[in-house]
Amino acid sequence: MTHTVPNADITSIIPIVITLGLSLGTRNVVIGLFAGVVSAVVMLVGFNPLDVMSTLVKDQLVTTLSNSYNAGVIVLLVFIGGFVTLMEKSGGGPAFALSIVRKISSTGRAQLAAWCAGIFIFYSDLGTPLIVGPVFRPLFDKLKISREKLAFIVDSTSSPVAILVPFIGWGIYIISLIQKEFDGAGQDLSALDSFIQAIPFQFYAILAIFIVPVLIYANLDFGPMAEAEKTAKRATEHSISEQNKDNIQAFSHSKARASFVFIPLLIMATVLCAILLPLGFPFEKVAGSTFRAALSSAYFFAALSLMFMMAYYGVRTLTEGIGLYLQGMGNMMQVAIVLILAWTFSGLGKELGTANYIAEQAQQGFPYWLLPAVAFVLSGIISFSTGSSWGTFAIMFPLMIPTAFAIEASLVVSIGAVLSGGLFGDHCSPISETTILSSTGSGCHQFEHFRTQLPYALTNGTIALCCFIFAGFNPQTYWIFIALAVQISILYLIVNLQKFRLKQAK
Repeated sequence: MTHTVPNADITSIIPIVITLGLSLGTRNVVIGLFAGVVSAVVMLVGFNPLDVMSTLVKDQLVTTLSNSYNAGVIVLLVFIGGFVTLMEKSGGGPAFALSIVRKISSTGRAQLAAWCAGIFIFYSDLGTPLIVGPVFRPLFDKLKISREKLAFIVDSTSSPVAILVPFIGWGIYIISLIQKEFDGAGQDLSALDSFIQAIPFQFYAILAIFIVPVLIYANLDFGPMAEAEKTAKRATEHSISEQNKDNIQAFSHSKARASFVFIPLLIMATVLCAILLPLGFPFEKVAGSTFRAALSSAYFFAALSLMFMMAYYGVRTLTEGIGLYLQGMGNMMQVAIVLILAWTFSGLGKELGTANYIAEQAQQGFPYWLLPAVAFVLSGIISFSTGSSWGTFAIMFPLMIPTAFAIEASLVVSIGAVLSGGLFGDHCSPISETTILSSTGSGCHQFEHFRTQLPYALTNGTIALCCFIFAGFNPQTYWIFIALAVQISILYLIVNLQKFRLKQAK
């Protein structure tokens, strides 16, 4: 079926408006993206429902799925999903965390150990809170550290760590969205290279990770978190036992080993090296299809080793391991749906001339240096309202990347701004998955976690926004070091203000 492509005018942004409106209104990005895709098809073929659905399925969704790059990404995500579920249900994470917990007797070390465990168990942002939280919760209760503090530490080391790693689910998803926009713009660029170059400009993620050890070293709490810590210090054994009712527990097994975490990751690295090093990686450029195939193989052999280890130590039978692996593969369906809709939405936008229209408007006076800051703010608003950073990326990259090309703004800084804004909004949102899971795993009320974390998130967000303004002018990687220095200075100032107030009170 042929259809006429309309001129690129203001009507071309109607699907974007519909997507944003429904995503924010329903707090469901899938509904917003689907409505945006349907509205774009209507604009291309008319209002006949039969033509719309036929075109949507045959010319859009099937075409998107039949693309070799898209199919390769989905296959890789399925392998990742199977491996992550196996790791979460193997008992290896709790065994690793417990091996740390047994050696801790001070509050500072307990918090630092939880932070380290959250960083090391990087393979699943949603699994980390349900592994680290339940394992460290009894230790935090014993040392009278608030569960709100545990939830904050867990939340600061789940998504912020995952978003910096290019070879796990977060990275693969983001890279696939970026590559779609590069291809649509006719740019011969590598999305993987751009993602890696943007890592130093993920200001919010890096600030969120490093604020934890700085707070621990400074022995500092402020805002509602300080109140929560005082309450925890006054807690009795009875009040703590009341809190322990109906707490979620991570899967653990007496025969589970910490090696369930180390060995599969070591095998994964070995397989990757065996496949990629003979091709000259990382000094020579490797085709994206080869890299995805190598990653898929690495995840498969890592999962296979974990299944055999669980069976050997009597944690789960081989049949149970295979069942968990298949279940994890199925769990990636939601991610696949978002990706397919995002890819389709991007392709339809190109047909409608949406990217060209936005770029033309931006060229008429929008300052290039302001794009990263605007991208950060808009991403934060969308993520806060929907509770979905992944959905935010799917909406923002088709808008931001063509604009960056058109006005010659720094691409890697703008990518970092979208990622940082999505994560910032997610951390500030009381309805985000990570907020819910971090509070659930740590055994504290969801609103209390949101309330106590918010001042820290706003502090990091403000620093990040300022850095994006300056990095828009001068895209140098040293801005992340300036951001960390400013963060430390602000926290140092708060420490001294608190000391001054104590002296005045006396």
